[in-house]
Amino acid sequence: MRYLIIIAFLSATLVQSQDKEVTITVDTLSQNVYMLTGRGGNIGLYVGKEKVFMIDDQFAPLSAKIKTTIATLTNKPITYLVNTHMHGDHTGGNVNFNTDETTIVAQDNVRKRLQTRGQQNVAAKKLSQADYLKTLPEITFSEDLAFYDGDETIMAFHVHNAHTDGDSMIYIVNENVLHMGDTYFSGRYPYIDLKSGGSIDGYIAAHKKALLVIDENTKIIPGHGRPSNKSELQTYVNMLEDIRSIVQKEIAAGKTLEQITADAQLLSKYDGTHGNGYINPEKMRTTVYTSLVK
Repeated sequence: MRYLIIIAFLSATLVQSQDKEVTITVDTLSQNVYMLTGRGGNIGLYVGKEKVFMIDDQFAPLSAKIKTTIATLTNKPITYLVNTHMHGDHTGGNVNFNTDETTIVAQDNVRKRLQTRGQQNVAAKKLSQADYLKTLPEITFSEDLAFYDGDETIMAFHVHNAHTDGDSMIYIVNENVLHMGDTYFSGRYPYIDLKSGGSIDGYIAAHKKALLVIDENTKIIPGHGRPSNKSELQTYVNMLEDIRSIVQKEIAAGKTLEQITADAQLLSKYDGTHGNGYINPEKMRTTVYTSLVK
């Protein structure tokens, strides 16, 4: 028991140390839109005439640093905070940003999954009931939701069974900036969370929907990676369609999961450029196979 306590203490200390080393950096994407990068999913920030619209909030231990960085950009209040999906590197800061002046918004399934996870953490005494309630979105929507700030329109729209079952993309119309959340991992293989409703078919469909919305001048905020554009997104979806076709042919030929997972040459033409992130080539082959046979 003592050994387990020591291990838990060391793990917590390591996480705190890593958080202290994190620097929040800012990319200016348009006159009023910024991308903040730290540890976890990329944050989008729209600074309006009187208020701020925020997209995702990374991990809770980073909230103070994120707030300090935002203060260098504006002193206007954060009125709305939208979660693009339910993963902790995008929603972990909810507990610290959910205040009387900030309302958290997300797709219906995000609240449901945060409820399930939060209740489990409360039962395990990892989270207080009060903090659990602050993690939950207060406004949810099924398919689409629009926000208005003067002449600006901010559109949130649901894409089905892509990264998860609750993904939203956020399009800031006049600024021409699209935040895609984890439906886009710029420059690396995507993480498709099959256990949370994600699928390779839904992931590709989400990209095609984004391509219909944007133009050649649109700035894209991916869930992870550097800012992107329509040309790069088109190339990315072409890659995903090719990967799906390659794996589907192997399935049709009777190959098993073990055989496809072990075949290091199967996606070799993409592994060098996209296989160096969290999802390595082996995980990518496994994910696509598992998604297709479902």
